[in-house]
Amino acid sequence: MALNGDSGTAVVKIGTSSITHEDGTIDRVAVGRLCDGVAEVRASGRKVVVVTSGAIAAGLPELGFSGDLRPRDAVTLQAVSAVGQGGLIRTYREELGRHDLIAGQVLLAPLDFFVRAQYLHARNTLARLLELGVVPVVNENDAIADDEIRFGDNDRIAALVAHLVGASTLVLLTDTPGLLTADPRLGAGGSLIEEIVEIDQELEGLAGTSGTVRGSGGMSSKLAAAKIASWSGVRTVIADAKRDGVMLDACVGTSGVGTVVHPRESRLGARRLWIAFAVGSAGQITVDIGARRALQERRVSLLPAGVLSVAGTYESGAAVEICDPSGTVFAKGIVRHDSALLRAHAGCRTGDLPDGMAHEAIHADDLVVLP
Repeated sequence: MALNGDSGTAVVKIGTSSITHEDGTIDRVAVGRLCDGVAEVRASGRKVVVVTSGAIAAGLPELGFSGDLRPRDAVTLQAVSAVGQGGLIRTYREELGRHDLIAGQVLLAPLDFFVRAQYLHARNTLARLLELGVVPVVNENDAIADDEIRFGDNDRIAALVAHLVGASTLVLLTDTPGLLTADPRLGAGGSLIEEIVEIDQELEGLAGTSGTVRGSGGMSSKLAAAKIASWSGVRTVIADAKRDGVMLDACVGTSGVGTVVHPRESRLGARRLWIAFAVGSAGQITVDIGARRALQERRVSLLPAGVLSVAGTYESGAAVEICDPSGTVFAKGIVRHDSALLRAHAGCRTGDLPDGMAHEAIHADDLVVLP
């Protein structure tokens, strides 16, 4: 079904392996092809945000780290990304410039999606760039990323950006036609899955753990991103970056362009999206059946009285999974107590808590019942 009346915003993500040569240098022809597609989508009346990988891969050959010499420690990779990012954005500026389009570099970090003030700043900056006719070119701020060099992958960032800018379509460009019924690396025979209404474990199994040396993603990360987009009301298309007219076809709903993941009717807000899909879990809280029922049916706060046990060691403000006595994880949230304090007062009624201890183990605003 064509979507020609949809003239909103499209977020297009392309991975490292699709825009670099085997030695890690930037493939200008590939970037040029992507920018041609951006120009086509812009000419159709839509706004476009590009989410790109490739800074680390682009910096490796400049520093003599190609092939087997690729460093593995996070600090060196962060330094490499600082070198490569300049060349990457320069290529985008030049290729978009052929179409009289201006590229604006935007580097995001995980906290930009979680801390309310930073979230609003990021949203306002992207909105203003789009109003000015600029094509925002987004990448993770690898050079100063905390803990790990990657937020996870840029597929996930693209899904969060799609929510941030209120996009109607998320296009995840890859080196396959979409999600196939069999892994193309293991031989021919797989057919394209053209439409997905709900991402389940069977589909996630088909995606496997594919990825490349130069990239960090793979089909599994694209399905994870599509799930985030689906829960924020954004339609996702996973398609081949080399397909002629792929970006515009994805936006207008051309049949067979790739794998289309439809948006859900029920949606999550930005903070709950982050909690559910973006931040890693530091531990688990097991609750009784009554607490599970209350959390699922009434969406209330989790009180220490409903806690049976606490697993893991974490500080206040960490994300934890919530499971029932059978071990089934059904929710996730941001805790108000560190693990030691909560463990010491598990099962305690509110009136028995010590002075100064927050009554909620996890506040309702910080809790998500998982799909």
